[in-house]
Amino acid sequence: MLQPYTLRQWQSGDEESLAKNTNNYNIWRNLKDIFPHPYTIEEAFGWIKIAKNSHENFAIIVDNEAVGGIGILLKDDIYQKNAEIGYWLGEAYWGKGIISSAITEIIDYAFKGYDIHRIYAGVFEYNLASMRVLEKAGFHQEAILKKSLFKENQVYDEHIFVKFRA
Repeated sequence: MLQPYTLRQWQSGDEESLAKNTNNYNIWRNLKDIFPHPYTIEEAFGWIKIAKNSHENFAIIVDNEAVGGIGILLKDDIYQKNAEIGYWLGEAYWGKGIISSAITEIIDYAFKGYDIHRIYAGVFEYNLASMRVLEKAGFHQEAILKKSLFKENQVYDEHIFVKFRA
């Protein structure tokens, strides 16, 4: 059963719940290294300062607390019709249908609001749960980039999932 949530822009006051929910190895190991670990309150203040005016990054709110984040990264140059989707969710909220629903919501928002025709996500080979939620949201696997990711002194395959404008 889907746990109720809302998406909204990040705002001042989200810092404490952001730091609390992101300071988790099980989240960090599935994200790019630009996402810090440990995730401190200082990082949270820095992110909120950047993201609160963004129209591409949103907080996932449950019971008035920021428990996750989702957004798109618009590409440029010859990739200007593409966007990359990224997301994370506090571990206490995994398996409640939130991220699958939020992905669908962001995809609709992105295709309506931006002149893009393709949204994609890169997933570590071991993150089967993320692959499943993308498939639930209508993505399909487009490619496997062999030994293309380096995390924690290990090399991994990256699974690329894509959804095209209907």
